[in-house]
Amino acid sequence: MLLVAVMGLHPSVWAEEADSRAIQLGTVTVLGKQQDAAFLPGAITVVNEDMIDQLQPRSTEDVLRRVPGVFVKGEEENAVVVNVGVRGLPAGDYKTLVLEDGVPVQPGIFVGNSRYYNPRIQRMAGVEVLRGAASLRYGPNTIGGVINYLSKTPEDGVTVSGKYGSWHTREATVEAGASTEDGSARLGAIVTRSRSDGFMDKGYDMTDVMIKGGLTIGENHYLGAKFLYHETDANISYRGLFPDAYRAGERFNPAPDDWFLTERMAFDINHEWQINPDVSLQTLAYWSDMNRDYWRFQLDADNPTTINTDGFRVWNYRDEVQGNNRSFERFGVDSRMTISHTTLDIHNETELGVRLMTEEMLDETIRADRATPRQANQPLLRNRVDSADSLALFAQNRFDLTDAFSLTAGVRMESYEQQRKDRRSGDPSDTFSNTEVMPGIGATYRFAPLAQVFGSVYRAFAPPLVGSVIGADDAPTKAETSVNLELGVRGSNGRVNYEVTAFQMDFSNQVDPGISDIRNPNEGSALIQGMEATLGYAFDNGLSLNGNVTWIPTAEFGEDRPGDALDGNRLPYSPEWMANLSVGYQYRRLQTALLLNYTGEVYGDGMNVRDLTTESTGTWGGLIKSYYTIDLTGRYEVNSNLSVFGAVKNITDETYIAGLRQGIYVGPERSFEIGASYTF
Repeated sequence: MLLVAVMGLHPSVWAEEADSRAIQLGTVTVLGKQQDAAFLPGAITVVNEDMIDQLQPRSTEDVLRRVPGVFVKGEEENAVVVNVGVRGLPAGDYKTLVLEDGVPVQPGIFVGNSRYYNPRIQRMAGVEVLRGAASLRYGPNTIGGVINYLSKTPEDGVTVSGKYGSWHTREATVEAGASTEDGSARLGAIVTRSRSDGFMDKGYDMTDVMIKGGLTIGENHYLGAKFLYHETDANISYRGLFPDAYRAGERFNPAPDDWFLTERMAFDINHEWQINPDVSLQTLAYWSDMNRDYWRFQLDADNPTTINTDGFRVWNYRDEVQGNNRSFERFGVDSRMTISHTTLDIHNETELGVRLMTEEMLDETIRADRATPRQANQPLLRNRVDSADSLALFAQNRFDLTDAFSLTAGVRMESYEQQRKDRRSGDPSDTFSNTEVMPGIGATYRFAPLAQVFGSVYRAFAPPLVGSVIGADDAPTKAETSVNLELGVRGSNGRVNYEVTAFQMDFSNQVDPGISDIRNPNEGSALIQGMEATLGYAFDNGLSLNGNVTWIPTAEFGEDRPGDALDGNRLPYSPEWMANLSVGYQYRRLQTALLLNYTGEVYGDGMNVRDLTTESTGTWGGLIKSYYTIDLTGRYEVNSNLSVFGAVKNITDETYIAGLRQGIYVGPERSFEIGASYTF
């Protein structure tokens, strides 16, 4: 099999071809099933564990920002919350589905708040990013595609690793695993503890636990299970610096008493039944429960800002704290059958799937004073429940018309009902129901040993959040829909790999997310057009060069949206240019990499305001200038048991704005980290 990780970090190429129908470009592992990526009619990025080791990332954001087409709007270096935009979609607008081992991990898909949980990179063995019509297989919110994190399978033995870095960051991870003598059963755990004072004194304390096991039953059944526990206390806020403090190089925490507290438990169990050599059935059941308490001190309504003793404008807080506290619970079952057959005297692969899912969010708001900031006996300012029940059906067939040409046609149906109930008034629930049908068709054609053309067209949608369709000031909102097109070419051999893709997303009804009354949705058309390109080359002397570039010349609103955007304005947080370049070198036990990331300028709002807002207590606008960062990483295997590693991030100490909210989020300054890993 020929596998290419088209990420633009370093070539991961195996030059053995197993099927003459198409160039084998890797596997996309979702719901425990391996799919031949060569037959997927869309761009694919596979990040393996070696690449993650090369990057030495602090968080999943550090990996995603290296993927072509992905823009990350950073808030703090540990990525407690995450804002990701794919192919020009505004970062944080929840139009890309995020999975872990095929299980949805965003707190709410139909009820909202998708950004408030971010899986930890310490337990990941890989990441897959899938675009094009093949993403229809996995659910709603796939306008931008699917991001699927692949958790590690603990190996036999015990590995202990630790690292220390800037801002007094300390991290320790223990991986332990065991298996039966015949390999039919395996059980293990990965536990990480991490603490830091944080850049700009935005400290955190994090615990992450994964217990994972699997069992082969007879010759035809496999059963796997995974339990997760995560807890983070982070001293972060929506509020950032004012421009005068930012330009002067001040790096204090603008909301030193605000806390973002998360706790999450999750369990999933998957079963695979190989009914016969041509038919298999996979079933995945999952549950998660998450609490997110956000305690923020309130601004003085009459005088929200003031000048501090150093002469800089800062936020002016009252001695009153507000807890915006939410809890999320999700149950789901996803089952799909794959059938290989020779109908019409050609090879076919048919997939039939069904998914049932229910979500609930308890949304409470409470106020207290500074002396007792977390007291729970005050009357609730908000006490409501948002919930959603959904049913999805999916059918797809791949026709292998010749050894070189395959055609895939599929359709997905999503039917859902959203509800909101005010528990203070006891009023009956308001509801919103909708059904969406999403057809898609794609093809792959290999016309040369190093060239496979692929393309697709499909209808995509993202469900409006409960806050958009219930309780909004304007009329109920339809689902967000777009027609997506993609056309590309890719190829690889033992030395070179490449992929070039052109794409278009034509929205007939783009919707701003209405999240707990933050802002009302505004429907309207929008158009995104662009290209991605990746290229990697491996030299004989251990040197490798890899890069990717994304160009999105068009990302614009189709008409005026009063108070929010104007016809022809560029979408917020949608850069025209993004690029990555890596120079890797491996010599015996030493591996090093020099990594460059470039992010083009973006607007902070749809009005395309150029000057940074300085007085507003709401969401800021302004033009954020382009920036680049350079990282240097290294790893040395002392022996088969011991490895040491280190990294310097942002070597040039680039000063840049990572994003805006209520103030300026500052990109992390130059930092370092060193560590070691030992396997017993």
